[in-house]
Order: sequence, then C-alpha cells, then structure tokens
Amino acid sequence: MNQDIDNYKNYLVFERRMAKNTTSSYIRDLEGYKDYLEKERKKTNIDNVDKHDIESYLEYLNKNDYTTTSIARKLTAVKNFHKYLFATNRLNKDEALTIERPKLRKALPNVLTVEEVDLLLDIKTKTPFDYRNKAMLELLYGTGLRISEMLDLKLGDVDFENCIIRCFGKGSKERIVPIGEYIIDSLNNYLEYGRNRLLKNKVSDYLFLNNRGGRISRFSFFKILKALLREKGIKKDVSPHSLRHSFATHMLENGADLRSIQELLGHSDIATTRIYTHITNKQVQNDYIEYHPRSKK
Repeated sequence: MNQDIDNYKNYLVFERRMAKNTTSSYIRDLEGYKDYLEKERKKTNIDNVDKHDIESYLEYLNKNDYTTTSIARKLTAVKNFHKYLFATNRLNKDEALTIERPKLRKALPNVLTVEEVDLLLDIKTKTPFDYRNKAMLELLYGTGLRISEMLDLKLGDVDFENCIIRCFGKGSKERIVPIGEYIIDSLNNYLEYGRNRLLKNKVSDYLFLNNRGGRISRFSFFKILKALLREKGIKKDVSPHSLRHSFATHMLENGADLRSIQELLGHSDIATTRIYTHITNKQVQNDYIEYHPRSKK
C-alpha cells in the first residue's frame, strides 16, 4: 500500500499542484488509514479492502473520540484516494463511493474584539524578536492572510512602493493583498532592526526568520502567540486563524462589502465568507437584548 500512497502523493503534487501543507495533511491521514487496515483488519494490500473496512475505520475513529470535523477530513482523504485508484485502473471498484460524510455543525470562528487586538499588537520593540513578532501580528490581522501564507512570504513578495504583497493560497493560487501604514511601518522596522540580526550571516529569501536564520515554523509562531496572549492577559482561546477571522469580522462590521472580503481572504466560494455575517448578526442580536428597553422583562 506504501507504493499506492506514494503514487497518489506524486499525483497531488505534480498533476493537481496541490499546496504543500494540504498534500502533507492528505498523506498523513492516509498513513493513519493504512496503519488501521494493517493492524486492525490485517490487510496490507489495498485490493483486499472493501466498504466494510472503511466503515469499520470510521467507527474506530468515533470510538476514539475524534471530532466530527476530524473524521470528515480523514474520510475525505480516504474517499479521494479510492477515487484516484479507481480512475487510474489500479482498482476495479471504488469501495468508498457510497459512504456518506458525517454531517458537520458549522461553528462560528473565535474572534478578538478591536480592543483586544490593540492590546495584543501593543508590543514594546527592543529585541529583534520583538520587531519580528510585531510585524507578523500586524500583517496577519491587517491582511487576513492564512498562517501558512504569511510564513511562506519571501522578501520579493512585499512591494512597499505600491503598498501590496503577493501571496499564494490554497491550490497555489496567487493573489495580491493591499497593506496599510501600520503594516508598512512594522515591516520596515523589522527589516531595519530585526531581520539582519536573526539572519546571522546566512542566506534566506524568507521574510520571517527564526533564531537560527531559517524560516519560522507554524509551531514556533503558535508558541509566540500563546506567550503574548498570556502576557497581555487575554484569556480567549485564540489561534493564528483567529486573527484572520478577526480581520474579516471587523471589516464587515465597519461596512466592507462581502465580495471585497472574499477577494482579500482568497475564498473561492462566497458561501465560505458568509459565515462572518452570522458573527455580526449575533452581535446585533446581543446589542438588541442588552440595549433595547423592551427586549426583556
């Protein structure tokens, strides 16, 4: 089965041109699927796998307290894998075709208030790390970039003259995003007082660097964010993605058009962007209950 997974990985990378992180996620889920089939179902050859094996795998995930979202994602990887094997005549039947995905409850994204964002971004810049961290947070909140998009930025992707950055989103789709004065100032300060000291005489095109002069990782950024949240006394469960959600929510609350927000976020379907209307509608409802004199007895 290892060879089948390797072939599928090459298909995702070279034919589908899927983003590196998405490909890694697919393959990681398929490795877990393979391990289950080999250990629990004693099947080492994909030819011997049938619908009951796949259903048994889903039951196993459910019993082991995987969330509905995680199960749905893993099933998507399995279904696409079987679909590929059938389409390439590796298998004569798609055993996953009729298996239905679990119904998902759409959770509202966790967002920060404007006051909490201001508090988080109020970083006293003394060390190279301070300049870098402030620039990263200003950029995430000020553009709505995904964390992977920000960490993949190269020096040449920032156009200070035209106040834009170029990034590559899901499916390696390129988009141009405007940047404002706060971002430009923090990036200029980072480039002048932080980046060269982090580079340590090494060579790197990446914009944001770790303490060894290499590209900073998602895990490292997450640790930085958590430390800053503790320092600022912000007790919400905030992830890097929360800054993207906050960007979109605050844009919408201040009158931005939903289509503009869709373009800035790089959503291919506006239905994905519409979740932010639910957030603002919830705020309207809360304000009505709190402030209208006859909203409650």
